[in-house]
Amino acid sequence: MNEGRPSILTIGHSTHSLEAFVNLLRSHSVGAVADVRSTPYSGYSPHFNRESLRSTLRQHQIRYVFLGRELGARSDDPACYENGRVRYKRLAQTELFRRGIERVESGSNAYRIALMCAEKDPLDCHRSILVAQALYRNGTPVQHILPDGRLEDHESSITRLLDSLGFRTDNTFPQMQADLVEQALETQERKIAFVAKQDDETVETRP
Repeated sequence: MNEGRPSILTIGHSTHSLEAFVNLLRSHSVGAVADVRSTPYSGYSPHFNRESLRSTLRQHQIRYVFLGRELGARSDDPACYENGRVRYKRLAQTELFRRGIERVESGSNAYRIALMCAEKDPLDCHRSILVAQALYRNGTPVQHILPDGRLEDHESSITRLLDSLGFRTDNTFPQMQADLVEQALETQERKIAFVAKQDDETVETRP
């Protein structure tokens, strides 16, 4: 981990009120929100729709940038799917995704950035399992803003994932631990990854 790099934050809008959401951002000095939802709209909380959210954040001097095309979990590239389910490793290897990661890392030199998606728990969202993991592998520190305002660093999130899946080990061999992390990430991906029918009708609605 490169301690000299600025950290990237993530946040899920969940069912927060707009006031509570903005307060979470301000409490962590967020200067820019990068929306990584493929579809930047919420049927349950319309105040998080793209246009409304951008307007509100502007009032609080917080920039809004839509990166759902680059870093969203629903790729338009058929090569990123297997039996209708998006595969994160394939998506992460696309040029579009890499450009999105580079844009976030570059922007973090000028702004304190929070990657925003919908899910409350980062482990239930691609912003952690896919995007934050890619940043982490690049040596970029990542911290997740939890619903109560606490910060959880990405390493602690992965440890929590390993615990929840019963994958923890006291084995000190780094490669064995790395293999367990990969297994845990793939297991969680199978639970949360977007799935589309062959006729492109959605059967799961995760962002």
